[in-house]
Amino acid sequence: MSNTKRTIFACGAGLLAPFLQHMASLTGKKRPRICLLPTAVADSPAFIETWLTRCGGLDIEPHVQKVFISSYDQKISFEESLLSMDGIVVSGGNTLNMMAIWKAQGIDKILRKAWDQGIVLAGGSAGSLCWFEHGTTDSRPIEITTVDCLGFLEASHCPHYDSEPTRRPLYHNYIRSGTFKPGYACDDYAGIVFEGNTVRQVVSLKEECNAYYVYAENGEVKERILEKVVLK
Repeated sequence: MSNTKRTIFACGAGLLAPFLQHMASLTGKKRPRICLLPTAVADSPAFIETWLTRCGGLDIEPHVQKVFISSYDQKISFEESLLSMDGIVVSGGNTLNMMAIWKAQGIDKILRKAWDQGIVLAGGSAGSLCWFEHGTTDSRPIEITTVDCLGFLEASHCPHYDSEPTRRPLYHNYIRSGTFKPGYACDDYAGIVFEGNTVRQVVSLKEECNAYYVYAENGEVKERILEKVVLK
């Protein structure tokens, strides 16, 4: 039986510098190789520039793996690239499109290998949704809907729990109706560290921001605030 830790750090919004530093500590490496996977923002140059700038003040070695590539430019496989990292950060953006591209390119299976090998996986918004079975997404026109994801974490998920007014009631409706499994919601400045499917730690950048376990009991939706550590 393998003793490899399978770690996922899921945040309510993007990985700000303190969250990135915390993710780096989860790798157990002094200067970890951490790769941004910005598929959900279509490999946006502006997003990548912001990522590299943010990493500049941290003790990490930043990398970027684009998926909008050409065979002429990319000379190693996605698998070789991603499995050489200590951590992989998935950007926010359009979850639905990202999932379709990953499946077409086989990246979904590579990420599963990465998790099984102990590479730390992380992200916020689309970058947290992707690790769960399903969740709430703004990936389609007009309104917030549902999206099916990778299912590494056997639960549902709702990011942006405190900042987007429609998310919480919609998530409650899906939990109440049984459309979603019970699951985890995160305020924008909160994140959950999972080892396997077990909550290992909850961290927050603000005292008022939390992560929650959300479930239905006798037809009523309940929220349990998870004990947290506020990062300084």
